[in-house]
Amino acid sequence: MGVEKHLYDVEGHSPTGTDLEDKGLPVYAYEDGAVPGESFVAGDGLYHKLQRFVGKYGVEQRGIERVPEDERTDTNLAKAGTMWLAANMVVSSFAIGALGIAVFHLGFVDAILTTLFINLLGILPVCFFSTFGPVFGLRQMVLSRFFFGWWGVKIIAIFNILACVGWSSVNVIVGAQLLNAVNNDVPGYAGIIIIAAATFLVTLFGYKVVHYYEFYSWIPSFIIFLIVLGEFAHSGAFVNLPMHSGNAEAGSVLSYAASVFGFATGWTSYAADYTVYQPRTVSRLKTFGWTWIGLIFPLLFTEMLGVAVATAMTFDPETFEPTNSYAKNYEQSGVGGLLAAVLFPPLGDFGRFCLVVLALSIIANNCPNIYSVGLSLQVLGRWTQAVPRFLWTFVGTLVYCAIAIPGYSHFESVLENFMLVIGYWLAIYEGISLPEHFIFKKGFSGYDPAIYMSPHLLPPGIAAVVAFCFGVFGAVMGMAQVWFIGPIGKHIGIPGYGGDIGFPLAFAFAFVSYCVLRSVEKSKFRR
Repeated sequence: MGVEKHLYDVEGHSPTGTDLEDKGLPVYAYEDGAVPGESFVAGDGLYHKLQRFVGKYGVEQRGIERVPEDERTDTNLAKAGTMWLAANMVVSSFAIGALGIAVFHLGFVDAILTTLFINLLGILPVCFFSTFGPVFGLRQMVLSRFFFGWWGVKIIAIFNILACVGWSSVNVIVGAQLLNAVNNDVPGYAGIIIIAAATFLVTLFGYKVVHYYEFYSWIPSFIIFLIVLGEFAHSGAFVNLPMHSGNAEAGSVLSYAASVFGFATGWTSYAADYTVYQPRTVSRLKTFGWTWIGLIFPLLFTEMLGVAVATAMTFDPETFEPTNSYAKNYEQSGVGGLLAAVLFPPLGDFGRFCLVVLALSIIANNCPNIYSVGLSLQVLGRWTQAVPRFLWTFVGTLVYCAIAIPGYSHFESVLENFMLVIGYWLAIYEGISLPEHFIFKKGFSGYDPAIYMSPHLLPPGIAAVVAFCFGVFGAVMGMAQVWFIGPIGKHIGIPGYGGDIGFPLAFAFAFVSYCVLRSVEKSKFRR
């Protein structure tokens, strides 16, 4: 490779030897901070023995350590697309679309237009940060050290861990409900364990197996959704609900847009994790393009299908009681009931099989969450990095199962509302990372990836943490959630419901405050 090697401290994880020296077992790292694969097995400690053991079975041994250029051999750029194609061709995306009608009471056309334009906006950060993986060979949370500093990124990692574990819990509950709807003899906890065990098996083996699974797993889900589309179109139950106007419409559009945006942009904090093994020489435009295609197609297809199917629900205009099978099933069993209303009457047992396939699509949805949670945990400290990624994957699986099993019966809505509230952090993350890249680093040439493990060379992070707090303030001012409606959000839409502008306000507050504070910070610290 032509790059000089230095001692690499496994316990202290100091690739350049600048932070901690002569501690732990010495193995080799390159001068640019990249750690070759043999470093994880070259030693006699428990860490190395464990890595050698799992390596025999093809388990990925690398965690957040930088990938050397000669090990970035993943030349199939289409996998950057199929990764997200599978993760979004799922029942959770369908459920987002159904919200536009069932919860926010939009018309068909305005719900479709909102779905289109907000998804086009929401996926851009995911596509952009996916291009960082091949350039630097670093995971997304490690890259975030160049935006938030060594200490500040730990706050971001905690939010990312909460997102990974929380949404995995919500998703697996939905999957278990679908299995229970098909067969009442399958209790909720059994469905949760089935889906979680399958997800763990895929994510245990790491990057290659996750990509391999996602490369194909979208196909059966897509076929089932096509069957849903065909059966629903044949039923004649679609209703072209009219578009409304006034404050009520404004509030509903904004609140539905917040749900769509949060789901679409939610992958931003994982983006580079799934391109780090691509060669540095790949076209950034191609990586961006494949990621864009892999995101936009399933999101638009499933969410718009959800909007269309939800129009079939009818309610009594005076009592608001459901008056047809679509509405009754949705009220009783959520999105699973809505899909059952489409599939069960005409298809019988085959319709039940289709629901089982959609329930298992949650595996593809949760794989990014559970693979990336281990990487986020490793960012928290040197001791957490000393724990192999696959062990953290196991811990993460146990934790979200421990949340989901009681949550299935007792606090599913509480859990989902909590996740919606903390989701605003992604807008804050983007409001800080994007100006740092474009304004202060002036593009990719402004990074020195070799310092990713050197706290005293990374940005101090003071500006980022303070700007993050401003972003939280903006989110609180503009949110319109079940638990709280902000002072600005409550002035939009119907009194008592408001309109959600938490995402744009969070981004704006974080962006403006960061630009001002970072200018001062950089002039003082020169880094």
